[in-house]
Amino acid sequence: MQPVTLFYLTGCPYCVKAKRALEELKEENAAYGKVPLDWIEESREPELAGRYDYYYVPSLFLGERKLYEADPAQDYAAIKNSLRAALDMALKAE
Repeated sequence: MQPVTLFYLTGCPYCVKAKRALEELKEENAAYGKVPLDWIEESREPELAGRYDYYYVPSLFLGERKLYEADPAQDYAAIKNSLRAALDMALKAE
């Protein structure tokens, strides 16, 4: 299975929520735990991050296909639902 690249920033409140949501999703559905996540801290790898088309973090990509990009208007439930949809897409691409 192709890994999902996940860009984040340390201290980003949306990234903290996304990490918590991902852990909950893995507990709710074991299949989500099989999706390999490649966590990239954007400020530590700016050259790599610059190759991808996104503005907000967290952002998830399957190859070059964007699966999710945070929206500052999203609450926790919306973040979790968006991440569930992204993981479902990653599983279908298997």
